[in-house]
Amino acid sequence: MRDTWIVILGLTAGTFAIRLGGILLGQQIPTTGPWARGLRALPGCLIVSLVAMSLVSGGGQEWTAAAIAAAVAIVTRNLPATMAAGIAAIWALRHFA
Repeated sequence: MRDTWIVILGLTAGTFAIRLGGILLGQQIPTTGPWARGLRALPGCLIVSLVAMSLVSGGGQEWTAAAIAAAVAIVTRNLPATMAAGIAAIWALRHFA
């Protein structure tokens, strides 16, 4: 029973340290300049890299879903609608085609 409490306290301290470290490091992130611009662009870059890897390693279904998502993006210019269309298209193609 004593070992259980040691593990719980150790995990609690670790969780607190990770969260405190994130807060302290987050305050050091620049809000202007080239680093700030790069960090703002990072989420989009990550999504593009994930989609690119899926297309490179995938087949016709992935390319068809990407074309459908691209068409929705061009027509609606709405990111959530584009993502929903792409997800729905790949799901439908994998389950029904």
